[in-house]
Amino acid sequence: MKEEITDKAVTFYDLEWDTEYFGVTSAKAILKRPLTLNDWDELKTRFRDYQFISIVNHNSEPINTQMIGKDTSAFLADVNIQFVKKIEGPHKKPKNITVHQSLKRNDQVIEIADFQFSKFTEDPELAKRGGDQVYRKWLLNSFDKSEKFYALSKDENGDLNGFLLHSYSDNACVIELIAVSQNFAKGGIGTSLFKAVESEAHQRGCGEIRVGTQVRNMGAINFYNKVGCKQVGCHQVYHLWNKADV
Repeated sequence: MKEEITDKAVTFYDLEWDTEYFGVTSAKAILKRPLTLNDWDELKTRFRDYQFISIVNHNSEPINTQMIGKDTSAFLADVNIQFVKKIEGPHKKPKNITVHQSLKRNDQVIEIADFQFSKFTEDPELAKRGGDQVYRKWLLNSFDKSEKFYALSKDENGDLNGFLLHSYSDNACVIELIAVSQNFAKGGIGTSLFKAVESEAHQRGCGEIRVGTQVRNMGAINFYNKVGCKQVGCHQVYHLWNKADV
């Protein structure tokens, strides 16, 4: 993955997976602080080389919001809420949860992965290019990978009723995807999965758990508050399409 940094204000890189999957040249720009006019002019020049650009405005910085709205046709596709939980003390892992590294393909995982909120389906251009299958591809690509870990919950019959996909980076455990079977949505399975991952992360010496979710996903926001996470960020995500090239 090629990455370029402009004066530490912007991280800009190609989205190679997105380019291949959606069939349009794709990139991401992460705006890490209020941009100067020079920063913005340089970034707009980069935009011309791509058909699709995801622009992440850290902490919903108003100055950047104004420039994006004034100078581009980008639209607000998502507001990503970031949570962190500090890991303190030993944690007992629930008995009904097992944690697996390099999990083999598990079709039960794919079957219960029903995610209602997704910028990949709410953006019409991505939706018509297979946006509804992105999370399925995400899961498929995570099987048999040594850097990916699954916490699995099973009922008394041995059937899977929940999973939590996570990984580790920079002394932190990163929650990627979590899902619970609709038949067990109110059974505390999500909390058990989270506690199991917290226990594993503590054993690995991690200092915190990180996770992000969409602002419209009130169920997830309430859940992460319930398990002790604190909101640390609120990032706007804009989608910019260079229509003439699509």
